[in-house]
Amino acid sequence: MTRNAEVAHRLEEFADLLEADGVEYKPNTYRRAAENIREHHEPIEELAAEGESAVERIDGVGEAIAAKVVEYIETGEIEELAGLREKLPVDIEALTRVEGVGPKRVGKLYHALEITTLDELATAAEAGRIQEVDGFGPKTEANIRENVAFAREAQKRERLGDARPLADEILTYLRETDGVDSAEVAGSIRRWRDTIGDVDVLVAATANEAVVDAFLEWPPASDVIEAGEHKAGLRVDDIRIDLRVVDPSEFGSALQYFTGSKEHNVELRNLAIDRELKMNEYGVFDVSDVDDPDAGQRVGERIAGETEESMYAALDLPLVPPEIREGTGEIDAAREGTLPDLVDEDDVRGDLHTHTDWSDGRASIAEMADAAAARGYEYYAVTDHATGPGMVGGVGLEDDDLRAQMDAVDEVREEVDADLTLLHGVETNIDADGGLSTDDDVLAALDLVVASPHAALGQDRDTATQRLVAAVEHPSVDVLGHPTGRLINEREGLDLDIARIAAAAADAGTALEINADPARLDLNGELVRVAVDAGATIAVDTDGHAPGALEYIRYGVHTARRGWCEAADVLNTREIDGLRSFLH
Repeated sequence: MTRNAEVAHRLEEFADLLEADGVEYKPNTYRRAAENIREHHEPIEELAAEGESAVERIDGVGEAIAAKVVEYIETGEIEELAGLREKLPVDIEALTRVEGVGPKRVGKLYHALEITTLDELATAAEAGRIQEVDGFGPKTEANIRENVAFAREAQKRERLGDARPLADEILTYLRETDGVDSAEVAGSIRRWRDTIGDVDVLVAATANEAVVDAFLEWPPASDVIEAGEHKAGLRVDDIRIDLRVVDPSEFGSALQYFTGSKEHNVELRNLAIDRELKMNEYGVFDVSDVDDPDAGQRVGERIAGETEESMYAALDLPLVPPEIREGTGEIDAAREGTLPDLVDEDDVRGDLHTHTDWSDGRASIAEMADAAAARGYEYYAVTDHATGPGMVGGVGLEDDDLRAQMDAVDEVREEVDADLTLLHGVETNIDADGGLSTDDDVLAALDLVVASPHAALGQDRDTATQRLVAAVEHPSVDVLGHPTGRLINEREGLDLDIARIAAAAADAGTALEINADPARLDLNGELVRVAVDAGATIAVDTDGHAPGALEYIRYGVHTARRGWCEAADVLNTREIDGLRSFLH
């Protein structure tokens, strides 16, 4: 259980408010520190307990930031951050979710129009007041009007990548609590949806009040929302966590019921009714001899409920994996014996899309390769950004840089773990017409080419689809990276005909990526299923920019599972010879 993500979130807020206040350069220092703290393997609270010098051991964390981290861990607040909030009383997180409204523009809008919330932003845009602010105009104002609705919807749900680490921490805490037999998350987070409303936690215990008390005493909790004998709710860093304590004999039925989805459960209940059974959160009951099955929740003879498997077995079904419980054909597949054998994280043999400090990564080629070797990978690809559309600040590599990097990769190959095959590639940029930003002769000399859209993300469906079809059909392209270009809760990305792109990719021998970065999860599970049905191969990659980011692979694998992917559907579950055969 660590507070790394919590501290990183505070530093990111600090950076945004500094930028909104017109401070130059310093915000990026705070953002880099936040990223490194979030991905650091040691609990930040333990380092803070050792003192500022221990916190400074994290790359990118200097004396000033270390002091603020220690202050936050010890007091729960950062005095300078509190001062910035008072100076700029804006909902910075909500406002910057509107595409085209960054921290600097938030500051301008506050000083010019005193806009502090999404509602105030929407009102000003509708009244035509935003275009009158220096640096804005009619086009920007129209863009804001169009994107406020998306920002409002995003505000209602948290990214899976923000909530899942917190869920893992509370599960660890509860499983170590006296009297707890079992603990598991339920709801959309257990189904690994890319966004969730809150974190639902289910505990099996007989001493329910003691468990509730322990839950309410969890150190990271910032606010208690409710507390009862069997249920409680608290808030941590704007994320709500709800606890429900059930009798151990009903844990399986409660877990099945509260995992959902609603559509999945309705189908199961209808199957039960057809068999004169009653199915609910307390178990499965035989009500064939009951005059009034609706007389109560526990009427009839209970035939299942202690385990989740027993709930499905009572209906002559195998256990349906949580990720595909969406009411989209999984019950029929279970009845027919055609449920997919879903891919597992252990099936993944390597990562095909990562970055180093040659572009915008935060570690050397050798450090990233060592991290891949430590995970037991058979192969690992360095694919730094090429220059081109969407690349700013000198991030992308020119063709000559890529040629020079070939020699650098060769040198690391001599030193890296002998069991790891180090591949050299590039993430080249797809322009608005489907062309690539790297010369063909350079692409042909590389082991692997990932082509991704980073700009022109507002194209219409037909134009965007044709653009990506052209990219996957390029003879050197091996993987289409984060195809829609979306950022969860920040921008929607391209509207695509995935079936058409997948068919073209299958014909061309190009894989479509699930980008496992929790901010992307692109393709999402629904589009992955369409792509697989159209015959495409899927690549699950982290797009990692630091060694710790290789851990994100689990988000990609669970997204693949939501798309009904089996190991055979995923490129980087293949042995190195199978991978090379696909690439060439």
